[in-house]
Amino acid sequence: MKTYGTDKIRNVALIGHSSCGKTTLTEAFLYKAGITTRIGKVEDGNTISDFDKEEKERQVSISTSVIPVEYNNTKINFLDTPGYFDFVGEVFGALRVADGAVIVVDASSGVEVGTENAWKYAEQNDLPRIIFLNKMDKENVKFDNLMEQLREKLGRKVVPFALPLGKGDNYDGYVDILAEQCYIGSKPVEMLPDTKEKSDKLKNQLMESVAETDEEMLEKYFDGKEFTDEEIRTGLKKAVLEGELVPVVLGSAIKGVGTELLMKVVTEYLPTAQDKTEVKGTNGDKEETRKISVSEPLSAIVFKTIVDPFVGKITLFKVLSGTMKKDMDIYNAESQESERVGNIFVLRGKEQVEISEIIAGDIGATSKLQRFKTGETISLKTNPIVYEGIDFPKPCYFMAVSAKTKDNEEKVGMGLHKLNEEDPTFTIERNSETKEQVIGGQGNIQLEVIASKLKNNFKVEVNLTPPKVAYRETIRGKSDVQGKHKKQSGGAGQYGDVHIRFEPCEEDFVFKEEVFGGAVPKNYIPAVEKGLRECLNKGVLAGCKVVNVKATLYDGSYHEVDSNEMSFKIAASLAFKKGMTEANPILLEPIAKVEINIPDEYLGDIMGDMNKRRGKILGMDQQPDGSQLVMAEAPMAEMYTYAIDLKSMTQARGSFTMEFLRYDEMPSNMAEKVVANYKSKNEN
Repeated sequence: MKTYGTDKIRNVALIGHSSCGKTTLTEAFLYKAGITTRIGKVEDGNTISDFDKEEKERQVSISTSVIPVEYNNTKINFLDTPGYFDFVGEVFGALRVADGAVIVVDASSGVEVGTENAWKYAEQNDLPRIIFLNKMDKENVKFDNLMEQLREKLGRKVVPFALPLGKGDNYDGYVDILAEQCYIGSKPVEMLPDTKEKSDKLKNQLMESVAETDEEMLEKYFDGKEFTDEEIRTGLKKAVLEGELVPVVLGSAIKGVGTELLMKVVTEYLPTAQDKTEVKGTNGDKEETRKISVSEPLSAIVFKTIVDPFVGKITLFKVLSGTMKKDMDIYNAESQESERVGNIFVLRGKEQVEISEIIAGDIGATSKLQRFKTGETISLKTNPIVYEGIDFPKPCYFMAVSAKTKDNEEKVGMGLHKLNEEDPTFTIERNSETKEQVIGGQGNIQLEVIASKLKNNFKVEVNLTPPKVAYRETIRGKSDVQGKHKKQSGGAGQYGDVHIRFEPCEEDFVFKEEVFGGAVPKNYIPAVEKGLRECLNKGVLAGCKVVNVKATLYDGSYHEVDSNEMSFKIAASLAFKKGMTEANPILLEPIAKVEINIPDEYLGDIMGDMNKRRGKILGMDQQPDGSQLVMAEAPMAEMYTYAIDLKSMTQARGSFTMEFLRYDEMPSNMAEKVVANYKSKNEN
């Protein structure tokens, strides 16, 4: 593959609802460019883009694939992203390095949730975009209705660049409105009068868009003068780059219809890698700007990592300035570590195409880098810079993960950390209270894929179970108890005797001593405190951590021969168990702060559901896009499956964030169940 200039490179993310045909579209591009001899099918598991075992088995994209295509003296790096909501982190990574986007829409389904999300992401990233109406050969596809729906849901700036020819099985071509030319497949044919009338009307709308980009053009339009082809291209590109116009192209990826027009529109109207001109980063405390040019020092951003059990770690990056070459010494300004680059290549699916250099604006890859993670910046030690990373969504669905056989626990931890390099959108946390390893992600499918990869790549099978809730125990009353330990078994005996008052307090634990007259010798008092502190890890109700307790040692007795530190530790633990039991012990449960973003029409359902979860609505705030942000508090025990339930309640239009807030007293009827469950397990 030859090296293209920065002005001849397009980085385009393919985004949209799951199963709208993004992967099949990349197959059509590859076929049209002469790279493959047939259009692969997702169902047959023979596509270039979906090469992972999990993707083939599930027949959905799980990670972003880079598909470079050479067309009309231009290199287009298509970033084929997953449409399934659990893998939205992959979309965020792709959008970080894309200069434009193609939103793929299943024409038989119309605007779906994934379409709306794709549009929202493109808006948030300020990306110029094109809409491709795929599957125009499906039954009951009505183009005019589709266009009306697009404009209603996405805005009036959505304008067709093509018209369909035929319907359903008879769909086999399109009209290129700007070129005023009909095509059957890719063969030009004569335009019929009624089609020409409709095409001319739509072309006039496009001319209005051209006229609105410039005062001189507007004057020319009102004077009834024709625009030149160059003026049309310049005007439309300006409108697309500024987000004032979104071209709609149509076709059928599986039939290869309309894909050439789409590539033409991509190369003519979406930005080149050079159009952004410069990028901002930081060098220490100072802001620094780099031109997107080969004449600048090297800088690049890592947007994806692949952990392959056979070839090792592959790092995908976009060069933002300068040139990346083999055997260069590169620098990570965040970790202040240097590393030498080995071979560099471009990926096409899993195929590695060796290349001599990757220049500014292009996307490339290298293997076996150890000092760079996804979202980090590659630069030179002599010219360090750090760019803004990737803002991945926070996990909202959690499961406990454990090896099916005890001796594989270490393998699980190692495998998870390697997979986490590949997918930074999931988290791994060891809960010291419940003794569980908990992973968090965007949904159940993502965590199932992680479990599957552990089995296939690291040969370790795991169980995914709902996490245990880290309850706490405290007291509401006061108690005054004696703890006495006396043991005589031949030789030296054991003797320790303490009198302790227990009461609630604000701090986690307070120990105080008020012993007079040496009833407990000073040298044994630390042992009493230690004995009490050790007991805090296991409460008397359900074996939970104990908090907000004050213990005051005020009296006791000792034996000159038989007393020792261990005896007083044991006496303290006896006093603890007795004192806690007599001081009205209660269970505390963790409460989460929850923020839920939903379309207005789901507000009633969400509020009703939150009440069922023992939640409390604190307020609502209407967002600029018309959605509602609901602020609530809810017990964490009721929220572990909320990610799935919210998708179901809102047709996947809702999203939420959750973070630990505080501990509150648990209702007695529910606390009784937890205590009974704990006791039954310990009896067995």
